[in-house]
Amino acid sequence: MSGLPRGWVEASLGEICHLQNGRAYKQEELLSSGKYPVLRVGNFFTSQKWYYSDLELEPTKYCDDGDLLYAWSASFGPRIWSGGKVIFHYHIWRVDLKRSVSDRDFVFHWFNWDKENIKAAHGTGSTMIHVTKGDMEQRRILLPPLAEQKRIVAKLETLNAKAARARTELARIEALVSRYKQAVLSKAFSGELTSAEVSNWALCTLGDLALDVRYGTAEKCTYAPDLTPVLRIPNVANGRIDLSDLKHASFNEKELRKLELLEGDLLIIRSNGSLDLVGRSAVVDAAAAGMLFAGYLIRVRLALSKAMPSFIQYWMQSFAVRRTIEDAAKSTSGVNNVNSQQLQALQLKLPPLEEQHEIVRCIESAFAKIDRLAKEAKRALELVGRLDEAILAKAFRGELVSQDENDEPAEHLLARIRAEREAAPKGKRGRGATI
Repeated sequence: MSGLPRGWVEASLGEICHLQNGRAYKQEELLSSGKYPVLRVGNFFTSQKWYYSDLELEPTKYCDDGDLLYAWSASFGPRIWSGGKVIFHYHIWRVDLKRSVSDRDFVFHWFNWDKENIKAAHGTGSTMIHVTKGDMEQRRILLPPLAEQKRIVAKLETLNAKAARARTELARIEALVSRYKQAVLSKAFSGELTSAEVSNWALCTLGDLALDVRYGTAEKCTYAPDLTPVLRIPNVANGRIDLSDLKHASFNEKELRKLELLEGDLLIIRSNGSLDLVGRSAVVDAAAAGMLFAGYLIRVRLALSKAMPSFIQYWMQSFAVRRTIEDAAKSTSGVNNVNSQQLQALQLKLPPLEEQHEIVRCIESAFAKIDRLAKEAKRALELVGRLDEAILAKAFRGELVSQDENDEPAEHLLARIRAEREAAPKGKRGRGATI
């Protein structure tokens, strides 16, 4: 291949390593305890459920700390093993390298980069990718001199450490968003956010502000756009009505009049397996007006001359109210419930209507700034991921570190490997040669 960096050579993966398969097991051979853990693909990535074996096998079926491994079926990719001596499964290769021509960590990083190329070749819709041993051994690798491989690894590890720190800091921002919003709500309902005089705030209950409190329909719903749309728990999302997944049902005129939603109604989740969702609410907007609502929701129709729906919605998100609702709703049965009486008994200090509008304006302004920060952090996190990919691409094009004319060219190293392979007696290859 022309145009390679100084001292680089193109080779097949099979020329610089031997891919050693593990052992295939029958289910009855996998024990709940035993002398050797059996490393399967699940353990390779996430699963903590281990099987064991008492079998004494040939050395090629074991791996140990420092071995480079590659899972090639379903979930696939490389790993430098650090879990002690184990038997590895047939769906994993131990990569036995020719150490005189290839650095373990360089090949590990190359595997990670090449894994994305394999995914791209299989297409975005592929979920069960596997690579055959023959195909993998034929994959082409651009190989730098051994000394340059080590310089590339050192540079990659420095850059990876910086990227990891950046990811940690950016992830902290996302985790802090909820805390920042709760701090805003705490100040809002104590009067600090608008420097309000709280002495003129009236102590009341949610029930005092409600014209009507009603449970939704138990009618079975389906996807039938020609019928009446019914809002369900998934439609009450993040304080807003989400119309992306609507179901429908048929109702008579009496039911329509009784359960029809008006703009400004407050919809509250009353029952759910997740305690965090119970008591979550959203204000009905113009797009949802005229729809009905399901039985796991409660509609609170407020007296608009007394209470602004958005003010009550934000108040219900505050820490103090959430704690009261969750304490009341907790259940050991797996389904948590809050009823209309408990909701109506919730106490609050209510500012004059004009002041409610100002508080809501301040909350929404502060939330918008927090959401922008969270969005920027998420975008930056995505950019870090793309930067990782770009760095790997530069590394394997010879653009990450400079070439050194004193390095022995990889072609010379590879030529010796080829010559020694040709001269060696034909036979079964064992554990990694370190020529």
